[in-house]
Amino acid sequence: MSTVSTFLWFENSAEEAAEFYTTLVPNSKVNDVARGPDGNAFLVTFELDGQQFTGLNGGPAHKFSEAASIFVSVEGQDEVDRLWTALTDGGEDGPCGWLKDRYGLSWQIIPTALQQLMSDPNPAKAGAVAAAMQTMRKIEVQGLQDAYDNA
Repeated sequence: MSTVSTFLWFENSAEEAAEFYTTLVPNSKVNDVARGPDGNAFLVTFELDGQQFTGLNGGPAHKFSEAASIFVSVEGQDEVDRLWTALTDGGEDGPCGWLKDRYGLSWQIIPTALQQLMSDPNPAKAGAVAAAMQTMRKIEVQGLQDAYDNA
C-alpha cells in the first residue's frame, strides 16, 4: 500500500524545525532522525496532529514560497493567538491569516469560526465576513463576528 506525506526542503534546520513544530501542534511528535556521516541530521520524519512530514537538510538550493503552506484549523481566538505568536517569532505575518515562520515555511492559522461564518447561505453575511477577513493579518474572531452581525 502506498502512503502520501509532505516533504519539506530545509537549508540545514530540519531537525530544529521539526522539534519546534511538534511543540506547537497537539498530538505531534518527531518519529526519526537519519544522520549523515558527519552526525548532522539529514532526514527528519515527524507528525503534526497525525499528518506525516519529512524534512530534508538539502542546502540552500531551494527556498519555501507561499505557493504551499501548512493549514491549521483551530478553535477560538486563544489558539489563533498562541500559534500566531509562536510562529511569527523570527518570521513575519502576512495577510488573511497567512504567515511565514523563522524557517521561511508558510502557514495559515484559521479559526473554525471563519469557515462557519463564510458558509452562511446569506450572501450579504458571508460577503461581509470575507471582506472583514481581507483587512486582517492575524484573524480576529470578534471582528469576523461583528461583520457578520452587522451585515
